[in-house]
Amino acid sequence: MFTIGDLSRSTGVKIPTIRYYEQMGLLSHSERSEGNQRRYSGLEQERLSFIRHARELGLTIEAIRELIDLSQHPERPCADADRIAATQLVEVREKIAKLRKLETELERITSHCHGTQVKDCYVIRALANHELCETEHS
Repeated sequence: MFTIGDLSRSTGVKIPTIRYYEQMGLLSHSERSEGNQRRYSGLEQERLSFIRHARELGLTIEAIRELIDLSQHPERPCADADRIAATQLVEVREKIAKLRKLETELERITSHCHGTQVKDCYVIRALANHELCETEHS
């Protein structure tokens, strides 16, 4: 059995986040010791590691909830899990495309700044006037 501190250290998940996942129903509410201290099993440690990895990949709480449900039915086909991952991949690619536009525009406005004083700074002018931007990046 793990205390919440042990669980936090072993998974790299902060204690308030562990409590949040309990509130969201991603982790079962822990047992309590006689001293009212939370106690977690190895299964809960595995579940928390699963959740952490899924969050690192950007999956939503709802997607994680679905994946946890799927993992509890090993005989089911994995098409739903594949769908969840594919949806996340599309979202990541959209974010990458947006970040590339931001990168291009930031490179452009910083390369146009030849002023030595803020009053002549192209970066300040471009941020104040969106029409100076070459691409739509919002």
